[in-house]
Amino acid sequence: MSAAEAEPTLIGSVQRALRLVDIVANSPRPLPPKMLAAITGLTPGTTYNLVRTLVHEGYLASEPDGLVLGSRFPSFQQQIDSRGVFLARVRAALRDVTEGLGATAYLSRFDDGEMHLVDIVDAVRNPRVELWVGLQSSAHATALGKQILAELSDADRQDYLSRHRLEELTPRTISDRSTLLTQLEHSPGWAVDQEEYVIGATCVAVPVLAPGVTASLAISLPADRAVVDRALVSTLQLTARRLSLQLGADSLDGGSGAEFTI
Repeated sequence: MSAAEAEPTLIGSVQRALRLVDIVANSPRPLPPKMLAAITGLTPGTTYNLVRTLVHEGYLASEPDGLVLGSRFPSFQQQIDSRGVFLARVRAALRDVTEGLGATAYLSRFDDGEMHLVDIVDAVRNPRVELWVGLQSSAHATALGKQILAELSDADRQDYLSRHRLEELTPRTISDRSTLLTQLEHSPGWAVDQEEYVIGATCVAVPVLAPGVTASLAISLPADRAVVDRALVSTLQLTARRLSLQLGADSLDGGSGAEFTI
């Protein structure tokens, strides 16, 4: 057999398309086509043609700020921990919340002992809260952070609080550790911060829980127009439970029957 016959026949365009999918799958954020072209060294024209085909076939999906994995990616069910798969599912859930409630939606996750803001989908009429202090240092003052703290084990919660000062970000911030712990221990299954992170904004968060995932889904609203009622919380909880199931939870139960109190 000649060397030429021994060499496998490779299709360059397929290789390039698969590389684009791989890069998007491992990106923690949506990637614009221009950035994909820069990463791969492909010409913009080639990149756009490949992306257009991948989007058409459902392997990628186009969001306003870039590309994420599409629902037809063949390894979705086996790759829950892939950052691209996780982001795609989170983005879809946040978009549903934003479109349904008209509020900017956020998702944060507890990983390796710290709080991380995963993604935000903006609402046109209710833009995002200016994140002037990172979530790593402001979990005690945000609904996103407080909901995660409420879900942690006592050991993990104590460890986190031992490493982070409870800074008073506004006059409404809970900066006393005992008071914060009491609030967390009596959590009704959802969390709220009423101008505790920034004056003028009220945020509401609910848990997103799955094997290996402790996260929270939240919205922000202008404090003077925020109506935090059973309907709003139930809508958030439904989306959060669906996302939990997509991420590997074995049941939609949990949290739906929590008493509604503020």
